[in-house]
Parts: sequence; C-alpha cells; structure tokens
Amino acid sequence: MHPRPTLYEYAGGDPALEALAQAHHARCLAEPELNHPFSHADLNPEHVARLAAYWAEVLGGPARWSEQFGTQSGLLNMHAHNGDMTDLGRRFVDCFVAAMDDAGLPDDAPFRAAMRFYMRWAVDDVPTYGPVDAVLPDGLPVPRWSWNGPAAFTRPAARPGRGR
Repeated sequence: MHPRPTLYEYAGGDPALEALAQAHHARCLAEPELNHPFSHADLNPEHVARLAAYWAEVLGGPARWSEQFGTQSGLLNMHAHNGDMTDLGRRFVDCFVAAMDDAGLPDDAPFRAAMRFYMRWAVDDVPTYGPVDAVLPDGLPVPRWSWNGPAAFTRPAARPGRGR
C-alpha cells in the first residue's frame, strides 16, 4: 500500500500551486473589497511566486519559502496590526475556492475540503494579530497542513502589548 500523497503532491506540485496563486491573485484583484490590498503600487513584484512557494511548503512541498524568506512570524507581521478584517477573510477564502477551479486543481471532495479547511484556518489566524498593539511571537515555523488539518504545529497565544 502506498502512503497517501501530500496535499502539495496531490494538487500537482509546483506548477499547480503557481497556477493557484496566479488565479487567486487575479480573483482578489477582481473582487471590489479585496482589490485594495492586492493593487498597491509597492506590492512586491514577486508576490505571486512567493505565495505559491509558501502554499507549496505549507501543503507538504519543499521548504523554499522559509529558506528564502523567513518564518511564519515574518509572514504574519506583514498582515498584522490592520484591525478588523473579518469580511476580507471570507472573501479571501471564496476567491481561493474559486481559484482552485480556475487553476484546474483536482475536483476531489476530500482534497477540496482539506484545502478549504486550511485556508479558513489561515484567514482566521491573521485577525489574532489585527489589534494595533498585538505582539507577534518570534520564530514561528511555517505551518504544515495535511489531509486531516494542521500537522505538528502549535502557536503561542497573541499577547496585547506594544506592536512592532
């Protein structure tokens, strides 16, 4: 019996995650409320490639994102201290789900459920650090996500205090 592939492998590896990141970015640009954060003139031109590398790592692929760009703490810091973004999170997940179709990812119910569960968890995590005075823990590892949810990842609670 062969072991179950990672979500990264099942999706189709780097090409699939690159297509997903591109499709997701396009959907976010087209979404009236999400457009603003994705259309800044100072948005890193490598944003889509970095997003694909991040998702690849989270979903069981190579650790290129953390090797090149740092920790989960750094990623969370980019999205922290923005106040309440509850509705943006829902919209972000909706774009992600639709982007899986756009990118041609497998239309397999358990796979799609695992992917949606991951993205829901991810967008629910960001508001934890939304308050202006939230303090992010240093050195958090990039999470890993499996078919059954988070794989060996724990996070200390956010602490109120001076923002960074």
